[in-house]
Parts: sequence; structure tokens; C-alpha cells
Amino acid sequence: MALSQNTATRRRDRRETDDLVLSKGEVNANATNLNALTDSHHAAGSSTRMSLFILLAIFTCSASIMYLVYRNFPELTDDEMKKIKVPKDMDDAKALGTVLSKYKNTYYSQVLVAYFATYVFLQTFAIPGSIFLSILSGYLYPFPLALFLVCLCSGLGASFCYMLSYLVGRPMVYKYLTEKAQKWSQQVDKHRHHLIYYIIFLRITPFLPNWFINITSPVINVPLGVFFVGTFLGVAPPSFVAIKAGTTLYKLTTAGEAVSWNSLAVLAVLAVLSILPVCFQKKLQQKLE
Repeated sequence: MALSQNTATRRRDRRETDDLVLSKGEVNANATNLNALTDSHHAAGSSTRMSLFILLAIFTCSASIMYLVYRNFPELTDDEMKKIKVPKDMDDAKALGTVLSKYKNTYYSQVLVAYFATYVFLQTFAIPGSIFLSILSGYLYPFPLALFLVCLCSGLGASFCYMLSYLVGRPMVYKYLTEKAQKWSQQVDKHRHHLIYYIIFLRITPFLPNWFINITSPVINVPLGVFFVGTFLGVAPPSFVAIKAGTTLYKLTTAGEAVSWNSLAVLAVLAVLSILPVCFQKKLQQKLE
């Protein structure tokens, strides 16, 4: 009887010891997982901070280049210098147009380079004001040149923004725009075989902001070539409206007046036309299957 009690006691002690070891193992495992999550959080935070630092450095270098561009601009009076700034409203655009038109013929190359560099700079860093430059181009240049210039500046600026996002923007997209980026990624996957038409459609229509398209496209694997061509062609219809309005710049009081009901109707028709090849392609595939 005593032997049985001793055996039971030893078994109980062994179970308690095993439970204690197991509890310590669970505690250690939980501590390890917590440390891993903490390290991951710190790594993500560190990556975001590094991305912001690199972005700031690139912006500073670009701003320095812009300063050099304007240093080579013709000598201006104090009153004219006050008007040389990124337009925030139609009054600023009119004042800027007055100065640029005065020097355009004599210093054609300098004015063109300054306009081009400013437009690309604004598009690259998603700074508001490019719509006023689009309107201003219709006032300064012949329509074909103005349209090509705006489309090229938009395509290059958006592509530079794309490359910036590819280089340093991924941590910020993952941190701040995860849900929206996932939703758009699903849409892109649906249109992967005719992506260029989808990009054109998005550029014509206001469904997604241009800055959002620019910074999320590299994250969801939109090819840069398709992105550039789609942007170049897609911004042409809205730019057509803005440039046309620029021919009567001094009759405008707000940017909204550049868009009429007729212009909206034209944009709607062009948006439908841009998506028609996709519909025809789907029907053709269904028939072949």
C-alpha cells in the first residue's frame, strides 16, 4: 500500500514538473513571437523613416535643379519676379501668362525649358498646380505643340513619380494605403491582358486620383512602359479641354470655367471609346472558346 502511494506521488510530481516545463516553454514561445512582432514593427517603422529621408533628399536635389533653371531665366523686374510662381488660382495663372508671353519670343528656349521643368516637377511630386499650366500652354503656344507638351510633361512626370514610389514609396503605400491599394490591385488583375486601355480610361475619367495611380502602380506591378503610354494618351482628352480654354485665358475667372457641359460630354464619349477595345476583345475570346 505504501509502495503504491509512493508511486502515485512520484507520478504526480512528474506531471507537475512536466506542466511547469511546458508552461515555461509557452512563455518563452510567446516572448519570442512578441519580440518578432516588435522587431517587424520597428523594421517597418525604420524602413518608412528611411524612405521619407531618401524622398526628402531627392526633392531637395530636384528643387536645386529648378533653382538653376530659373537662374538662367531672363532678368526680370521686381514686379515680374512676384508673378513667377506656381499658380494657385486663375489670377496667378493670368499674371504668370503675362510675364511669360512678354519674354517668350525673345527667350523662347529659356521659357520653354522653364515651363517644361516646372510641369514635370509638379507631376513628379504630386504638387497641385499643373492644371493651370495646362491652361496656360494654350495661351502661350500653338495648339499642336501645347497638346504634345502637356502630354509629354504629364507622362514623364507621372513616370518619375512611379519610379520614386518604386524606389522609396512601397513602405508608405503598405502602411497608409493598404486597403485601397489591394482593391485597385484586384481591378488591375482583371484587366491585366488589356492594361493599357484601362490606364487610358482611368486617366480620362475621375474615378481614381492621378497621384494615387502614380504611387500605387509600381507596387501592384503595372509595367512602366504601359504606364507611360497609357498616361501620355489618357491625359490628351482632358488636356485638349484645358488647352482650348487657354486660348481665352483672360476671359476665365476660375479653373472650373474651362470645363463646359460640351467638354464633359466629349470626355464621356472618349472614355467609352477607350474601353470599347476591351469589350470587343472579351467577346472575341468568348466566340473563340
